[in-house]
Amino acid sequence: MKILWFSAGATSAVACKLAIERYGRKNVKIFYFHITTAHQDNFRFIKDCEKWYGVKIEITSSKKFNNQFDVIKKTRYVNGAGGARCTTELKRAVREKIQKELKYTGQVFGFEFNKKEIERSKRVPKEINPIFPLIDEKLTKENCLSILLSAGIELPAMYKLGYPNNNCIGCVKGGMGYWNKIRIDFPEIFNKMAKAEREVGRSCLKDDKGLIYLDTLQPSRGKKLEVIIPDCGFFCGDTEQYI
Repeated sequence: MKILWFSAGATSAVACKLAIERYGRKNVKIFYFHITTAHQDNFRFIKDCEKWYGVKIEITSSKKFNNQFDVIKKTRYVNGAGGARCTTELKRAVREKIQKELKYTGQVFGFEFNKKEIERSKRVPKEINPIFPLIDEKLTKENCLSILLSAGIELPAMYKLGYPNNNCIGCVKGGMGYWNKIRIDFPEIFNKMAKAEREVGRSCLKDDKGLIYLDTLQPSRGKKLEVIIPDCGFFCGDTEQYI
């Protein structure tokens, strides 16, 4: 049995589809980690993908934390050299618990085909038998978005709003441009994170001068997010084999 990790992002969605085709519906188990700050449209996307797969996606979550704000409040850690504590608590810890409880022969991850993700895949422990269908098939995120659209699946709301990833709303790993967009699209989340930063004395952002608290972030700072638009030209015909 293969464990498939579904994040409600385009790459994991297509990776799951490829794994189901490769191993069969009866030989996979799909998990989604629900975090309360994820966009509510994710539940619609999950249902659409379940119809596409012919396999149910099991929704689970951390028993200790609800979202990144909960993690920050209880651990008094935002982001730093050790990475994002919320990722560890809300995703990695849940994944490790599941893999200890289940007998499996491999775990499927939605790492896309690019240099950064290929290097990242090499750091995944070999003992869990990681499988990377998108790297095997040389599929990028743009390719995955095209595959979903060709299958008649509406893209997750965060993509349509212009975000390159479907992470939690208010991701501590986002840069200045990201947070300035959150300020516009989700002001309540921006204000909540700004308040949380002050409460713990740590921040999401920094530059060469030190920490930058969100309540001091200038609206003009940061790079404009690069919206990934799926190629509807020559690639569209090639996506049919994955539908």
